[in-house]
Amino acid sequence: MSQKFQEIINSERPVLIDFFATWCQPCKVQSSVLNTVKENIGEGARIIKVDVDQYPALAAQYGVRGVPTLAVFKNGELLWKESGVHDVNTLTELLNQYS
Repeated sequence: MSQKFQEIINSERPVLIDFFATWCQPCKVQSSVLNTVKENIGEGARIIKVDVDQYPALAAQYGVRGVPTLAVFKNGELLWKESGVHDVNTLTELLNQYS
């Protein structure tokens, strides 16, 4: 996953990573928000989900201490990272800002 992850975040298009866990209730809320964000931004950005229980090393590498944690990458650079549930408008604006 690590090499594939590097390929994904090295994209010229912004990539929103959703670090989540299957047992996390707020993560389920965030997931439905991200579906709407994806509809809003279309091909402007990618949204990728990473299960922290399946990929703990990846979560640790990016300092994920709580879920959900969202991170935006572009050209391999971490542009934004925050924990907690975020709303559709905030995330749509954020991704449009980096497109």
